[in-house]
Amino acid sequence: MSEILARHCFACGSSELETFWRVDSIPAHCVLLMRTRAEAIGYPRGDLELAHCRACGFVQNSRFRKEVHEYSPRCEESQAFSGTFNRFAKELATEYLQRYHPRSVLEIGCGKGDFLALICELGGCTGIGIDPGLQPERVRDAAGGRIRWIVDFYDERWSALSADLVLCRHTLEHIQDVAAFVSTVHRSAPRDARSVVAFELPDLERILVEGAFWDVYYEHCSYFTLGSLARLFRRCGFAVERLEKCFGDQYLLVDARVDGRARASTPLPAEDDLVRTAQQVDRFRRAAPAALAAWRAWFAEAAARGEKVVLWGSGSKAVAFLTTLGLGDEVACVTDVNPYRHGMFVPGSGHEIVPPAELTRVRPARVVAMNPIYLDEIRADLAALGLHPQLVALGHPSGPA
Repeated sequence: MSEILARHCFACGSSELETFWRVDSIPAHCVLLMRTRAEAIGYPRGDLELAHCRACGFVQNSRFRKEVHEYSPRCEESQAFSGTFNRFAKELATEYLQRYHPRSVLEIGCGKGDFLALICELGGCTGIGIDPGLQPERVRDAAGGRIRWIVDFYDERWSALSADLVLCRHTLEHIQDVAAFVSTVHRSAPRDARSVVAFELPDLERILVEGAFWDVYYEHCSYFTLGSLARLFRRCGFAVERLEKCFGDQYLLVDARVDGRARASTPLPAEDDLVRTAQQVDRFRRAAPAALAAWRAWFAEAAARGEKVVLWGSGSKAVAFLTTLGLGDEVACVTDVNPYRHGMFVPGSGHEIVPPAELTRVRPARVVAMNPIYLDEIRADLAALGLHPQLVALGHPSGPA
């Protein structure tokens, strides 16, 4: 596909952009279900060029084209089949309920609706969930029919939607014009004192520090630190109330209220990161190639020993890991606990996604976990299958140095 290079920052409008990482010809989708190997290998690709805005700290894919995406019920992004993730989700939902006591909840980009159903069940709230990938029939209706589901993109057409608590979890990183999107949410948010807007999204700082090339993919065109996220919200008219990390410091949380004094309010300590982010961008330039080289050597060693390698986790990290490294037969297969992914194929590489039980036939000598936060869960699942391979994880000391 032919990309047009963006020359301004989509968060602040500045032209102070500096390119620091590029990967060509990567799959345009990571979580879209591919039903055949041919479809997975032949799916459209795009180029990724990360640019850092020195004015506000935001990082964007300057070659991103939103029209290539097919966000639809074919997308399968749910993590709700993991006990580890479900514990985190319940803790977060409980925290929102105890902190803000909402009577109604709107979730923009609600995915398969798991979190909205959970928070409405726990809090006795009414809810509205909107997402183009929704499959309402999949959601366990423990909220007693108090949730309205809308299969669509959120934009100005839905500005009349309102709630005490407006959630937007793991959606903003998929949006190119982030300032326009957050401004739309601001114009639509209720003006009463109890209303809160709460966003959750991946943390750029960790990616930069770890050289985590596996966390950079086409679907994610926008990357934030705590500081760049808060600066965007203030610029769009919000007063930032909470700014912190969660889920093993992998995710960012920002809670904000509609307040005309937002730009004049005192910044939180976590917002002071412009200089640090610039230093971390320079670090990524060195760390990412080193991580690529270390993993290539690790797979070459496994191949030389005749050892089978399996990836645990078939989502976006796996797509980026496989395609950036150019792995093929070096990986026997990919497994996942999400049953909706079984029998599908990884975009780009074409690896089959199998249920964990299939590993008793594969008998891998090495397993690479796509996220270290699941190591204990994966180790227990492997042991339950009678398997005890070498288990390593991306971005974890167990992986190659």
